[in-house]
Amino acid sequence: MEAIEQLGQPVKVLLVDDHEMVRIGLAAVLDTEEGIEVVGEASNGMDGIRLAQAYKPDVVLMDLVMDGMDGVETTAKLLELYPDCKVIVLTSYLDDSKLYPVIEAGAFSYLLKTSRATEIADAIRAAARGQSVLESQVAAKMMNRFRQPKQEQAPLHEDLTDREMEVLRRVAQGRSNQEIADELFIGVKTVKFHITNIFNKLEVEDRTQAAIYALKQGIAD
Repeated sequence: MEAIEQLGQPVKVLLVDDHEMVRIGLAAVLDTEEGIEVVGEASNGMDGIRLAQAYKPDVVLMDLVMDGMDGVETTAKLLELYPDCKVIVLTSYLDDSKLYPVIEAGAFSYLLKTSRATEIADAIRAAARGQSVLESQVAAKMMNRFRQPKQEQAPLHEDLTDREMEVLRRVAQGRSNQEIADELFIGVKTVKFHITNIFNKLEVEDRTQAAIYALKQGIAD
């Protein structure tokens, strides 16, 4: 990113959002900002990854709730392919079930769609300099999470995304990675990524422990 700034090159930005009017509005605003170039727009996660492969953006503005591959899964896959890319979440959601998973997936910054255009542009430039920006309410949530005593925390599985819950149920039912991939129409590597996240979030070491947890919690059916 430093080389980009030193050469005077604009920060290349990819927009990934399933609302066309949001993309149009963002593109119109960002195109007027000095040092920022919108190189592509995607309406879903799969197209976002495809365009990232084509345009190699420096920063991706990522929506969270999209049909098919959501923002969490898209962020994880994108950063697996391009670890130097900076993902800025731009969403309307502040609930824990979406916030923590996307941060764990590697999101660099987290903003709300109520943010001013100048704040979004500044966050893009900050990301290009390696500086993360968190919406104040998000920062407060993160601090509270770390301060909360372990015994007062909600059940561990409440941090799982919907897709991770689907994978966990199938692990508890004895499905193999390939069977889970076939049933959910995703790749085996993506299944492995989800299982790793599940192990970390449930604080277990293997599939057997994860399955036992699911059975005890009544979420294996």
